[in-house]
Amino acid sequence: MRRNSAKVTVAGQPQVWLGANFWSRTGGPLMWRNYSPEVVRDELRVLHDHGLRQTRSFFYWPDFMPTPDAVDEQKVAHYQDFLDAHTETGMTSIPTFLVGHMSGDNWDPGWRGGRDLYADVWLVSRQAWFVQRMTERFAGHPAVAGWLLSNEMPIYGRLRHEPTAPTEQVSAWAQLMVQAVRAGGGTQPVSLGDGAWGIEVTGVDNGFSVRETGAMVDFVGPHVYRIDSDPVRQHLIAAFVCELSAVADKPVVLEEFGLSSDQVSPENAGHYYRQTLHNSLLGGSTGWVAWNNTDYDDLIGQGPYSHHPFEMHFGITDRTGAPKPPLRELAAFAEVLDQVDFARCERSDARASLLVTEYLERGYPFTQDDDRPLIFDTLHQAYVAAREADLPVGFTRERDGVDADCDLYLLPCVKQIQGPTWQRLRERVAEGAVLYLSYTAGEVGHHRQPWIPYFDETFGVRKQITYGVVDEVADEEVVFTFVEDFGGIEAGAALRFRVSGNEHSRSFLPVVPDGAEVVATDAHGNPALLRRATGEGLAVLCTYPVELFAARTTRVNPDHSHRLYAALADVAGVAREVVVDDPKVFADVLVHEDGRRFAWLVSQHAEGATVAPRTAGALRSLSGDPLSEVTLAPFGVEVVELKS
Repeated sequence: MRRNSAKVTVAGQPQVWLGANFWSRTGGPLMWRNYSPEVVRDELRVLHDHGLRQTRSFFYWPDFMPTPDAVDEQKVAHYQDFLDAHTETGMTSIPTFLVGHMSGDNWDPGWRGGRDLYADVWLVSRQAWFVQRMTERFAGHPAVAGWLLSNEMPIYGRLRHEPTAPTEQVSAWAQLMVQAVRAGGGTQPVSLGDGAWGIEVTGVDNGFSVRETGAMVDFVGPHVYRIDSDPVRQHLIAAFVCELSAVADKPVVLEEFGLSSDQVSPENAGHYYRQTLHNSLLGGSTGWVAWNNTDYDDLIGQGPYSHHPFEMHFGITDRTGAPKPPLRELAAFAEVLDQVDFARCERSDARASLLVTEYLERGYPFTQDDDRPLIFDTLHQAYVAAREADLPVGFTRERDGVDADCDLYLLPCVKQIQGPTWQRLRERVAEGAVLYLSYTAGEVGHHRQPWIPYFDETFGVRKQITYGVVDEVADEEVVFTFVEDFGGIEAGAALRFRVSGNEHSRSFLPVVPDGAEVVATDAHGNPALLRRATGEGLAVLCTYPVELFAARTTRVNPDHSHRLYAALADVAGVAREVVVDDPKVFADVLVHEDGRRFAWLVSQHAEGATVAPRTAGALRSLSGDPLSEVTLAPFGVEVVELKS
């Protein structure tokens, strides 16, 4: 199956945006009141000198639209100069229209009067009017690269007594705003600026359906500031969100990411940027806009910095314009993009797939929203295990149908699945695919245990569950001892998994084989991993929720799930083009349109590491030197070329 590698295009040519969200240090959101042409040019020059070519810029709405039927001409003139400065510097910008939320605060134009941003017809018309007028002013400027409708509208547009707005209202609002851009003569790519926080990505319904609005826009722009208790999951969260954001089948641009230097050491800030940039590239992002260009120490008395002071220090430069470690990482990343001609590269295809059940993105009668965190978190942990196993995976959305091009289907801790989907997966097994499912009872008390029909028939077992009662895992560590060879795991080998979870999920599935072959047992002699041949393929059952155990455990990765996933790949005949026998070094491949193949090696070692990647061909550095080993700096990244 093809993994999403789509790029934003202009006149049919692929674009790769690398830049920063921009407020000048002269005013932050109030920069247009305190505009300095000289300071802006200095700030842009520093970014350009470090390989950045874009900014995302903002029409602070209270300043630009002081009355319902007028724009502030002085602010417009400042913005004109701002774009001119981009042209002079060799950069472009992405204007953002409706900016009422920023850095921990919301601001309204004085005339809004508490009206609903989505449903009040008059207020919607005023927003569309503003979008169209500003587009008319600047659509012809060579420095405009694209357009964004808002900044994190799900936060700004919340209703007074509700956490979200109805999807039909939000989608109608989005459609009208996009039409306003086009009516104003804007032909450049357009998107929402909403953060891609919709239910299809997060499992939380905020009214912004990424699937619905994705049909209206030219790219999807995740904003990722999630935190985690495990460093490896943390380094892969932006990549995972980018993978899920591809539900719209549009280019994915990592539109916001970053960190405050008040909350991390300079060294670790650099590591985080390096990991986020390269891992998200391997997760399908084809553009990056960091948050943000500078620090704001001189604005400590001005909101939002007065009450959110850590927001002053998200800059990739300090208050004087000097580069901080994140900007140095962006510069190094820009060099790699140029060396491999990234605009002409795509991710290699995948023959293994993670299944995203429809219950993440859609509610059914008498289903519960509190089942969704388990789906998101176990998928995230499974994605980590696949990356540790150097196993390229695509994402199969149940709602879009089972992709028939896969040889391995991974269903980590799947409790709920549609009946027709399950039937199709059974057919794929008969046709020669390998199906893997790990059991879970779920994390909630209602409808505890699986919803999966024909479970026993599929896996060749007889469930021994007592209705409504979980079979608790009493051990602190579960040990799988292999009694048969399984892929690259030999009989006698052991896999170990730390146990975690609540009173519902800390459980296993007791079974009696009935046609299945026991591959591994637990410390008590219970079947832990079973396989059943059906037709040309195999159904593999793990009776423990090993991905959930890890997802609920601090600093757990790499656990032994990567060994299980590598073995599943071997059993399914899924070739891994580049393999590093150290799970703390990920390997994945990009393919240039001219046939060249580039391998990314991404280290999770806090100390340096030297590895010898296994591949069918030879390895060369980007400068052409032959390689047998690759040395990686702490949390380092190296890109090498694969030669046949």
